[in-house]
Amino acid sequence: MEDKPLVIAGKALRSRLIVGTGKYRTLPLMREALEASGADMVTVAVRRVDLSDKSPDSFWKHLPDGVTILPNTAGCYTADDAVRTARLAREALETDLIKLEVLGDAKTLWPDVTGTLKAAEILVKEGFQVLVYTSDDPLVARRLSELGAAAVMPLAAPIGSGRGVTNPLPIRFIRDLVTSVPVIVDAGVGTASDAAAAMELGVDGVLMNTAIAEAQDPVRMARAMKLAVEAGREVFLAGRMPRREYASPSSPASGVLPAVKA
Repeated sequence: MEDKPLVIAGKALRSRLIVGTGKYRTLPLMREALEASGADMVTVAVRRVDLSDKSPDSFWKHLPDGVTILPNTAGCYTADDAVRTARLAREALETDLIKLEVLGDAKTLWPDVTGTLKAAEILVKEGFQVLVYTSDDPLVARRLSELGAAAVMPLAAPIGSGRGVTNPLPIRFIRDLVTSVPVIVDAGVGTASDAAAAMELGVDGVLMNTAIAEAQDPVRMARAMKLAVEAGREVFLAGRMPRREYASPSSPASGVLPAVKA
């Protein structure tokens, strides 16, 4: 199977790993980890950073050169709040890209599907390129793509939980139903094997933050995640062997020379 580059909102990305910028112990450590990840798109929670700070020690000065900034509406619990935040991000950062998050409650951080659909429809009509964080409901994902989302981003597990892909079957259904825009697994990845497992399902990419930022060695973990995403993609393209009920000999039984008697 021939691979194609990941294209989001008309922009070709070299890496299928998208990383967040929160929770790092220091800004220099954040920059080093982002560089090690190889990601060329990073998310920024616009409600949690100073958009006007352009000082030498500001958050913005610690982003790697040339990365695409994907502002997000993290922390918004209503469609109206998310839309206002998206408009603020577009004005301050001069980009139509937005990662849309409309959360349902503070304990699970599960997406409010009704609010998400409402906000997505408004933002698409206003010309935003909307990458939408959503549940793993395949029909909701398909509806978001029909509304004009630039990417659909189902969760693997609750945000920051590190539990990996808890329900792989819905993710595969989403990949089958949503073919017009990229499908990016977002939230819940905890380690490199989780990232590889997500990519093996055939999704177009993985977004993560906590798995790298809260690792004991974020820079090394970022490198591991880079390799895991690449390996998982290669596995999907290669096509894994079939699962069998019983053993199958590694050496073929036919065409074997008869044993030589002493």
